Amino acid sequence: MSIKRRHFLILGSLSSLGFAGLWKMLWLKTDWGTDTDAAFAASPEAEKEIVPLPASPPILRFISVADTGTGASGQYAVAAAMTDYRSQNPFDFAILAGDNIYNNGEIEKIEAVFEKPYQPLLQQGVKFYACLGNHDIRTANGDPQVKYAGFNMQGRYYTFRKDPVQFFALDTNHNADWDNQLVWLEKELSQSTAPWKVVFGHHQIYSSGAYGLNKPFIETLTPLFKKYGVQLYINGHEHSYERTRSIDGTAYLICGAGGGTRPVGRSEWTEYSASRLSFATFDVYEDRMFVSAIGTDKRVFDRGVIQVRSA
Repeated sequence: MSIKRRHFLILGSLSSLGFAGLWKMLWLKTDWGTDTDAAFAASPEAEKEIVPLPASPPILRFISVADTGTGASGQYAVAAAMTDYRSQNPFDFAILAGDNIYNNGEIEKIEAVFEKPYQPLLQQGVKFYACLGNHDIRTANGDPQVKYAGFNMQGRYYTFRKDPVQFFALDTNHNADWDNQLVWLEKELSQSTAPWKVVFGHHQIYSSGAYGLNKPFIETLTPLFKKYGVQLYINGHEHSYERTRSIDGTAYLICGAGGGTRPVGRSEWTEYSASRLSFATFDVYEDRMFVSAIGTDKRVFDRGVIQVRSA
C-alpha cells in the first residue's frame, strides 16, 4: 500500500473526534507555560551519574532547542547557557524545532524573540535551521518565517547534510501538504547515503507530556524511520525535555523547554524526562551519537547514547 493511501486510511480511522478535531484542540491551546524551571524533574534518576564523553573530539557537534519565541526571561536564560556552552564546545549550527514566535508567529517580533537573545551566537556565525510550529502558522500560514533568512528554511519541508549527518525538516502542522511531503520524505530518505539520518519537526510522536502519543504520526512516519534507518527524531511542542529509549531503531527527543516549561511524566519508553528550561546538544562519532541536556545552570543533567545503524 502506498504511503499516500495508508495516510488517508489512518486519518479516516481515528476516533469520533477525528484528526481535524484533534488538531483543533492543539490549535486552540495558546499558553506556553512558565518561564522558570519547575520545582521537580519527572525522572527518578534526576541525580544520576552522567555518562562521560569520549576524550577524542566528535566528527560533528550541533544543538537543538524548541518553543523558544517568548521574548521572556526563560528564553534569554537558555540562550545565555547556549552561548556559554559554545565557548567551551564549538558548534556551527542549531536545530530550531518550531514555535519560533509566540503567540501568533508575528514576524515583526523577530528581533525580540530571535535576533536579540541569540545575538552572540549569530555574530559568531552559528546558523539556525528552523521548522514551523503550530503558533508560527497563525500569521500568513508561516510564510514570513519561511522567507526569513535567519531561519535558513529552503521551504516548508527541506533537507540538508552536514557530513556525516543528513537532516530532514518537516512541516508537522494540521494544514501541511501531507500528500507531497510524505512522498518527498520517503524519496529523500531512500536516496540518502548519510550514515546518520535525523528528522525534525515541531510536533511530538512519543511523549509523556500534555499531548501524549501522536497515533497518526506513529502510523505514518515511524514506519519510514524504521525502513530507512532514521536514528533520531527531534521535536518541541511539549514544553519539557524527554529522551526515549530506541524504538524500532529510532530515539525520540523532545527539547521544547527553550522558553517555558510544563510538567512531564514518564512512560514505558522514557529514558529520562524533566520539566527544566534547557536545550540539547549532540556529539556525533562514527558509531555513536551522544545526546546531552543542559539547563540554565549551564550543567548537563542528562546524557544518552544512540548507536549508528543501517537501513
